[in-house]
Amino acid sequence: MKRIITGLLVLLVLVVAGAWVVRGKIALRIMERRLATAMANPVVPSLPDGLHVAVCGAGGPFPDHDRGGPCTAVIAGKRMFVVDTGEAAGRTMGRMGLFGSDFTVLLTHFHSDHIDGLGNVALQRWGGGALTTPLQLYGPAGVERVAAGFSEAYVLDSSYRTAHHGPKIMPPSTAGIQPRAFAIPEGQDSVVVLEEDGVKITAFRVNHGPIDPAVGYRFDYKGRSVVISGDTASSPIVAKYARGADLLVHEALSPVLVNLIREAALKAGNAKRAQIMHDILNYHTSPAEAAAIARDDKVGALLLNHIVPPLPLKALEGPFLGDARKVYTGPLWIARDGDLVSLPAGDRTITRKNLLH
Repeated sequence: MKRIITGLLVLLVLVVAGAWVVRGKIALRIMERRLATAMANPVVPSLPDGLHVAVCGAGGPFPDHDRGGPCTAVIAGKRMFVVDTGEAAGRTMGRMGLFGSDFTVLLTHFHSDHIDGLGNVALQRWGGGALTTPLQLYGPAGVERVAAGFSEAYVLDSSYRTAHHGPKIMPPSTAGIQPRAFAIPEGQDSVVVLEEDGVKITAFRVNHGPIDPAVGYRFDYKGRSVVISGDTASSPIVAKYARGADLLVHEALSPVLVNLIREAALKAGNAKRAQIMHDILNYHTSPAEAAAIARDDKVGALLLNHIVPPLPLKALEGPFLGDARKVYTGPLWIARDGDLVSLPAGDRTITRKNLLH
């Protein structure tokens, strides 16, 4: 009997080991097919002509399992622009298949949660294609200091990579970040920061005081338009530049949910955390306020991003939105990392899918 049991145990071990081998072989085949598809079909060149918005980070400064720090890629034709580079931006861009084409970064302001992924984004760009210039970084006054700081922080890393891979693969001349500061003239509320290849990008002032300067961006391309609010309290300037836009990507903070955090902090004796929760209420926009802008200014669709606070349960989306869906009856979405909203040139359609789910 003992021999029979021993034999059965040995057979079971062999069966399990064989199953693991088979599973491993199947997994390798799946990985090979996926890699072949990804290499042969990069996302940006495969998109139809028009404007496309890819959400590389839909969260804010809070730790959030489901949403990375603020990052929104806008594809206009075959060109890509990345607005803000929050934590995990580079990793999410990679998972979405957005690397491989060159791109430009634009910053709305210099809060840490909007820039702390910049170093990795610049590194991934450097290693991802045949380039002749460093990453171009547009932003209001102060962008020079941000670029210089990240370039200095990564200078040793860059030297290691050039030494390892060789200057032909990782040329030192294309490492780092090249700032391109712009200023909105006194007495004006906007400035065109780039106009080429049919793409027009307008930066406009937003109300995020005491943070100054802080801007949002409007993208126009072949009759389609996208507005990205950046961080702001509800603002008539945002409304002005969102007027008639196909898509408004607007930050959103729920006062109801933030106040729950504040009350919990007070009960726990954490006065500092409670004060911070109180302070952030006055320089952000509620979902209902963003919805009112979309309604009053005839926006085609509203995508809420910079979601504060995190929504660990899907059932919290209702309390987060509050009356927003009553205020604005057009397409309204709470952004998720991986979302791709497409506005094809030549018609008025707006479609949404997710590249990660």
